[in-house]
Amino acid sequence: MDLHRERELVTRARKDPAAFAQLYDHYYPRIFGYVLRRTADVEAAQDITAETFSCALGKFWQFRWRSISFSSWLYKIAGNETNRYFRAAQYRKSVSLEELQAEGYDPIAPCDLEGELIEAQERLERHREYLEIQKKIARLPAQYQEVIALRFFEHKQLKEIAQILGKKEGTVKSLLHRAIERLRQAE
Repeated sequence: MDLHRERELVTRARKDPAAFAQLYDHYYPRIFGYVLRRTADVEAAQDITAETFSCALGKFWQFRWRSISFSSWLYKIAGNETNRYFRAAQYRKSVSLEELQAEGYDPIAPCDLEGELIEAQERLERHREYLEIQKKIARLPAQYQEVIALRFFEHKQLKEIAQILGKKEGTVKSLLHRAIERLRQAE
């Protein structure tokens, strides 16, 4: 969504709840993905995303177009809610493949068992790598977790990350550099 359309919807949403619903529909998948990548827990990500939009709706009257877009404001709220989640619960366990199967994971195609096995092994390996990276990221201080997630998982530009975090662009570059160095040292 471009900034002009976003601004138009935000203005309309102050009087028309249907416009806020459009903002919600557009940004929910992005915010959910961001939170899921930070927590590696589907249920927690759903709860945090719901809390993010609840908070945004409750404080919607406070939002002003200054140096931050509405989407950046949502990411900022989501980051705060995610940090609150980690402070309250510390680190929660990741979902294992066995748990996914217990929850109803179904094979892709019953007739191609060999292909399915290869694909499942590849997904399992990607999942293991993701969990290993997630564990390393989870050990970082919250400010480093945020910049890593926003830059590499959400593909945000440094300028937008600076807006989301309320920091200068140079500070974000420095945080990102230090976060990457800490991840390298964790290997």
